[in-house]
Amino acid sequence: MPTSYQLVETQLQQPLENGDVVCNLCLWRCRLRHGQRGFCQAHVNRNGTLYNLSYGIVSAIEVESIRNKPVYHYRPDSQVMSIGSYGCNFRCKGCHNLEISWGVEALDKLARGQSREAFITPAQMVETALKHGVDGIAFTYSEPAVWLEYVLDVSKLAHAAGLFTVYVSNSFVTDEALELMAPHIDVLCSDIKSLSAEFYKEICPVSTIDQVLGSIRRAAELGIHVETRTNVIPTRNDNLEELAGIAAWIRDNLGAESPWHVTKFYPAYQLSHLPATENAIIDQAAAAGRAAGLINVYGHTDISCDCATENAPVSAWMELDADALNTVKACAAPCCGDEGILVKKFEREAGLVPATGTTTR
Repeated sequence: MPTSYQLVETQLQQPLENGDVVCNLCLWRCRLRHGQRGFCQAHVNRNGTLYNLSYGIVSAIEVESIRNKPVYHYRPDSQVMSIGSYGCNFRCKGCHNLEISWGVEALDKLARGQSREAFITPAQMVETALKHGVDGIAFTYSEPAVWLEYVLDVSKLAHAAGLFTVYVSNSFVTDEALELMAPHIDVLCSDIKSLSAEFYKEICPVSTIDQVLGSIRRAAELGIHVETRTNVIPTRNDNLEELAGIAAWIRDNLGAESPWHVTKFYPAYQLSHLPATENAIIDQAAAAGRAAGLINVYGHTDISCDCATENAPVSAWMELDADALNTVKACAAPCCGDEGILVKKFEREAGLVPATGTTTR
């Protein structure tokens, strides 16, 4: 585990003979040439090896009830330290954590060797959680799959320290990633956004609902405690027949006792023109879930998503000097030059790649 910022090799990668690399963390399975990043923007091919460029880079921290995730059937009276990084494999039009989940500016600065984002080692993160007296650590705000190397390192130390772990996900992840996670993740809180193929294609062109549902089912088979969530968006996924279908799928694949959380949509980003979900719709959706045979259905009129917009700065949670925490993060690993530039297009902008396309390093 690195003690200062540097690239960390992606655990699930498939190098190809021509120097390309396939990333097997999520179901995009991006194939990348040297100097290219994946769709999530958080993994980069450097000379035939795939690296996570956001390892240890923390965007947000909060201490809160596990019920806010929402998780109601795993240690429901416990407190968790919620943490997130940058990057996502979806592009949800109603995202409330846009700067974190899409992370374009933050991840570009990392790729340019100019980032001042906080770097926190796994040991420091677990130590901080213990100092704040929480019972577990929740990986949230952005999609944890794109941060998996750090998630695994933190989770191993958390378990050794007696803390549990929660993974809040869109579940567009590979079986390989789930199998790697399963021994170290206690709870999966997963979105089921819709049963419509068109809905998923709009936020992730290569995704299908069957892939997402398959990943959720696989997580349960691996022994992870699973709770699912559907954010009901007016005119997009608020059809009661469809919502009843989601409940029926949960009943048939996760069991009648598997918790389902129905949450309220609040206008954001490209869906700012839509109204907030009416409380009556949430109540009707919950009733439809119970009618479908689910026992533990929760309608939330005060929970939407794990939002980090009002969180205190990361430095406020750490017993570390704020100036030291926010020094420039330029990768010092052998794969990088002195400039710390990680992506070919930024090398070209800096004059480090001649017209022939070969690097000067």
